[in-house]
Amino acid sequence: MKRFFKPVEKDGPSKKPSLSSEKEDGENRDISGKDKREPLKFLTWNANSFLLRVKNNCPEFTKFVTSFDPDVIAIQEVRMPAAGSKGAPKSPGELKDDTSSAREEKQILMRALSSLPFANYRVWWSLADSKYAGTALLVKKCCQPRKVFFNLDKAASKHEPDGRVILAEFDTFRLLNTYVPNNGWKEEVNSFVRRRKWDKRILEFVLQSSDKPLVWCGDLNVSHEEIDVSHPEFFSAAKLNGYVPPNKEVDCGQPGFTLAERTRFGTILKEGKLIDAYRFLHKEKNMECGFSWSGHPIGKYRGKRMRIDYFIVSEQLKDRIVACEMHGQGIELEGFYGSDHCPVTLELSQGCFNSKHDEVSA
Repeated sequence: MKRFFKPVEKDGPSKKPSLSSEKEDGENRDISGKDKREPLKFLTWNANSFLLRVKNNCPEFTKFVTSFDPDVIAIQEVRMPAAGSKGAPKSPGELKDDTSSAREEKQILMRALSSLPFANYRVWWSLADSKYAGTALLVKKCCQPRKVFFNLDKAASKHEPDGRVILAEFDTFRLLNTYVPNNGWKEEVNSFVRRRKWDKRILEFVLQSSDKPLVWCGDLNVSHEEIDVSHPEFFSAAKLNGYVPPNKEVDCGQPGFTLAERTRFGTILKEGKLIDAYRFLHKEKNMECGFSWSGHPIGKYRGKRMRIDYFIVSEQLKDRIVACEMHGQGIELEGFYGSDHCPVTLELSQGCFNSKHDEVSA
């Protein structure tokens, strides 16, 4: 396999690059007031293993990031384990490096993120105990948030299970990066029940955080309307091994496209006064590049696609939405950079956010 990075060196006295501060509260001491600005360009991507994308698809993705030049990059499905030895408490904000293989993987990732354009960003992690789920947030050093949390409760140092949340508090808005749990196929604790609890918590968070505008992005694992899937009939009728849920009228179908999930998502948008940025600009169905997830090119899911990656913004920001685009197209996964999801971008125009509070205490 072609290598894109230098061979991993033996451990030695050389200084390793630092990708985030020891503090997890997002305190920024590097940018003076006159140089600091609020982010306007955002990118979200479910990488389906950030390490694999760095190993196998880094040149193409790097070129894309360089071209779009986002102020914020939100990553889901990092799939890197949290620091901490076997049987010991984990540190979800740090990459595992207590074994030779873990150190090598960490060094590969850190070398990539220490090279341009990623060297211009500061990185925060929220990781699971194993190579599962996890999120990362990269913010340009000139756009640093005042605080960063890793849970919906805004509790210091607490991380959501599986590292599914990173919440950045900027001067005039909040940015929420989430990897929403998949609904699954069955009425059980790790499927329907887990997703119902998550949706309830998200609604509570949105309603309790209305003091300033919200930009919510990530893999939200739901396609809101029929226009958001390529083949509505296929996804509505999908089953796993013939299983029919007890409440089949609302829980049947492809995870992410059941009536129950779509209804709850609609409630979150309506009660939270939120706008789907992509659909706000793109009213018609686009079979070529209107979806963010694509099924495997081989098998019954070939050509079956869903829009499950979003930028959701507060209503007071809708007039500032300049562009919101999905950057993958076709059933051969062009522009997906090795993942089964393509990057989605949002661009806002400059202007004053309509927040209830002009200042937020640090």
